[in-house]
Amino acid sequence: MIRKLILMILVIVLVLKNYAQVQNPSDSIQAAKIPEKDMGDVLHHLFYRHTPLQVDAGLKKDTRKHFSIVPAIGYTLQTGFAGILSGNMAWYTDTAEDTKISSVNTNVTYSQKKQILIPFQINSWTKGNRYNIITDFRFIKYPSVIYGLGGEADPNQGFTINFSGIKVHQTVMKALSHNFYIGAGYYFDKLWNIRPTDSLSDNLKDQLTTKLGTTETASGVVFRFLYDNRLNQINPQQGLYFNVTYRYSPKAFGSDSTWHSVLIDARKYVQFPKGSGNVLAFWLMQWFVAGGTSPYLLMPSTGWDDNYNTGRGYIQGRYRGNNMTYFETEYRFGITNNGLIGGVAFANLQHFSSDISAAYNTIFPGYGLGLRIKLNKHSGANLCIDYGFGQNGSRGFFVNLGEIF
Repeated sequence: MIRKLILMILVIVLVLKNYAQVQNPSDSIQAAKIPEKDMGDVLHHLFYRHTPLQVDAGLKKDTRKHFSIVPAIGYTLQTGFAGILSGNMAWYTDTAEDTKISSVNTNVTYSQKKQILIPFQINSWTKGNRYNIITDFRFIKYPSVIYGLGGEADPNQGFTINFSGIKVHQTVMKALSHNFYIGAGYYFDKLWNIRPTDSLSDNLKDQLTTKLGTTETASGVVFRFLYDNRLNQINPQQGLYFNVTYRYSPKAFGSDSTWHSVLIDARKYVQFPKGSGNVLAFWLMQWFVAGGTSPYLLMPSTGWDDNYNTGRGYIQGRYRGNNMTYFETEYRFGITNNGLIGGVAFANLQHFSSDISAAYNTIFPGYGLGLRIKLNKHSGANLCIDYGFGQNGSRGFFVNLGEIF
């Protein structure tokens, strides 16, 4: 089945590349003037061959809202095959040169493993970039595998559990000065119907239920500091992103226990070679429970960051602990001159401790290659299809709407 998927992807790439080549003149001077293309242009070419595309005036900033809706088939280690209907909308609040792009992303996913994922994310900037309003709402019905705590968890000792959950994260940031922001918000996470689904002995099921419980609730406030001079958060081409989030979830707000955590997230983007349009990106993240006892399923874990993107090469939830350190670098390059198809090469490192005070000395590397297919040339949103490798034979496809970081 994997071979069929690989063949399908290769066929898509060859068709799109052929389309791009037909549209592009070979002369280098002309190539520099080639208008950017996305999947909407491809569909227009296929179904309205005799109707010319409206000329796009260089994709200059305007305040119109640009939409894209794309059905897709994906595959990841966590979900198996999945049917996805993705939607993206992007706009600018004004046409000033330093205006940051606002966006709405959502999709409905149903997977081979009977998982349902419905995220709804908004990253909105007011006029003059004075306020940044960040919304992350999700519903999940999510059979998944857990492996225990720490970096020494046995890859052969995973247990499948099922649960449903909702996530309501809302933050408002105010500009202190140019590109510096400070803000606060409210985070609520609720997981229910947590239960083992493997063919386990009654004794082991009872042990897992006792450790996990049947529900997990976290409710509390967050405080954030942000520096962000990127102009496009969907597909960054330049700049620095540095975010510190302090989360406090007390019992008084409805949490199962009082605990607090800190997330430090730093990202840097450099055009390399300079002026080429290719991007070398770096991502460093430190995520730790600073006090109290976090619900098990909300602890730092592989693939459980806000966008489920850390640790390509490993199944989601493969490693979990009170302290997570993560580093990734990715090189993004164009394949076609019109921007329709691109590629990436990536490598990442992660390590965990089950005890925040414990020294951990095992590093888990991941690496791989991927394709990028432009869904919306106005926002820069790509369909990302990656194949990653990890240790102990871990490997698989990873599909995402928008860049991994």
